[in-house]
Amino acid sequence: MTAQSPQPGAPAVLWQFDPPRHARSLYWRGYGVTQIAEEFALHGVVGDKGKPIARATIESWKQRQRWDDAPSIRKIEDGIEIKLLTLIAKEKKTGGDYVEMDALSRQIESLAKVRRYEAPGGHSGDLNEKVGNRNAGERKKPKKNHFTAEQAEELKRVFLDGLYDYQHRWWQAKDQRTRMILKSRQIGATYYFAFEALIDAIETGRNQIFLSASKAQAHQFRSYIVSFAKLVGVALTGDPMLITSDLRPAEEAAAELHFLGTNFRTAQGRHGNFYFDEFFWVHSFEELNKVASGMATHKKWRKTYFSTPSSVAHPAYPYWTGDRRNRRRKKEDQIKIDVSHDALAIGMAGPDRIWRNIVNIRDAEMGGCDLFDIEELEDEYAPDEFANLFMCDFVDDSQSAFRFNDMIACGCDSLIEWQDFNPEAARPYGKRSVWAGYDPQESENGDNAALVIAAPPLVEGGQFRILERHQLRGLDFEQQAEFIKAVLSRYTCTYLGIDAKGVGAGVYQIMAKPGALPGCAVAKIEYSLELKAQMIMKAQNVIRRGRLAFDSGLLDLVSAFVSIKKTLTTSGRNITFKAGRGGNDGHADLAWATMHILMNEPLDGKEAPKGTMEIIE
Repeated sequence: MTAQSPQPGAPAVLWQFDPPRHARSLYWRGYGVTQIAEEFALHGVVGDKGKPIARATIESWKQRQRWDDAPSIRKIEDGIEIKLLTLIAKEKKTGGDYVEMDALSRQIESLAKVRRYEAPGGHSGDLNEKVGNRNAGERKKPKKNHFTAEQAEELKRVFLDGLYDYQHRWWQAKDQRTRMILKSRQIGATYYFAFEALIDAIETGRNQIFLSASKAQAHQFRSYIVSFAKLVGVALTGDPMLITSDLRPAEEAAAELHFLGTNFRTAQGRHGNFYFDEFFWVHSFEELNKVASGMATHKKWRKTYFSTPSSVAHPAYPYWTGDRRNRRRKKEDQIKIDVSHDALAIGMAGPDRIWRNIVNIRDAEMGGCDLFDIEELEDEYAPDEFANLFMCDFVDDSQSAFRFNDMIACGCDSLIEWQDFNPEAARPYGKRSVWAGYDPQESENGDNAALVIAAPPLVEGGQFRILERHQLRGLDFEQQAEFIKAVLSRYTCTYLGIDAKGVGAGVYQIMAKPGALPGCAVAKIEYSLELKAQMIMKAQNVIRRGRLAFDSGLLDLVSAFVSIKKTLTTSGRNITFKAGRGGNDGHADLAWATMHILMNEPLDGKEAPKGTMEIIE
């Protein structure tokens, strides 16, 4: 049985879940039958005939499936599964999330032991491995990175049971030779494709290759895959990761899983299915795509591109529209592809044999994804930012102070190229000096605050390297100051530039107190038209000369710079630079915080000023 959730002004969309199973889960969590019926009615869940699911229907499920007779262990397993799937579906996980996922996985293993003990022929060794091993004598060690047929079946069941409607659509299109998917942020695409690739490797033995803007970003795939395998008791190791299963002949080579950044030289020589994450945000897309396509030349391999949109100036844009294919073709051989949302909302294979799909945040919500408060996001982001980040609209950067292609050229694979920086260490940059910039949160308009930490040039004319960036929201000036102190305590910070207008005045006063940041010059920055122009001019010079570097996975930093546009002041007499709604700086906060750092170096890039700097309008 399926269920429908009609949306005002939109066609009904099928939710890919089983109402009886969902009702049973709610019942085991303490909901009454009447409450479950009301919950279904509240969310517009209807049955096959389009009618609301009545209380009597739910009562019949309860009686027929004997919900009350289920053993406690089955109810506990259901609750653990729901919580674990919720955590897995989170795109950005905290350290606490991973700890909880690991704990839940161990609970699943413990319950599996209890089930073996309760089954016919069960014994105490099923509960205690040491006793079992002692009684059984010598046992063969389990194969490394190996899935039994039962583990493979259970993993696939867990995966398919937890998919949203649009993810089911991706699954149904998994055998398309080439897929290109334009998506909203945070809808679980990386999670989905990591799981899809793991299932394919287990079932078919095909190699899987993951390409991302940086090695760190590619390792998000690996993190997901390791967590997925733990759900069925398999501990995956290695990079590349070699996977075998009982579903494949023992003599076949293991499936190889490679996790690569966009250094295309390291990607050569491999072959398999490839997944290209955030391909609209990588530098040198043409060169990298030649190598990536070469990996999947044989017809048995699949190619999957998925990304949030960036700029129409990105080299991947003609691939999306089909214009790249029309180059050097006669007019009668050219094709036209409709890449509008209306045409691609449910996915479509074009005349160039590429299956395209657009999933914006409203599509995700209609497909069952309830992770967002869309009204809050619309209030938080300016209309053009919301359209780009969540509605899959491309940006035209022709009016931007910073060109998109110039910004992505600053990206690098920091895990590979920065051997003197370890983000996991207690002192990530050792005792070497760093500079920081802070753009405070303005309570009047609700913008984010931003803290950026950079390694200043080691030689005259050298690079500024962005080591960390943070955004925060909903804190008063004292809390913002405490946040800065906590982050900078891991570094030797010798300069901090703070926008000291509005809320920033309180942050500046706290940070400028003697002893707040020992050895650090705290600069008070108060914006003016002249100062803004100087900051933009300095940043443009640094970027165009290739003197700014950051990990290619920092997409929000690129977006922040590109969002800054040249405009006239209210009087119409002067030119200024603004971003976001209503003339405020909006979500360019990361860019302004970065420019607070760059301005500590004179315009000519020579010796930086010493001591405290105060810039007043």
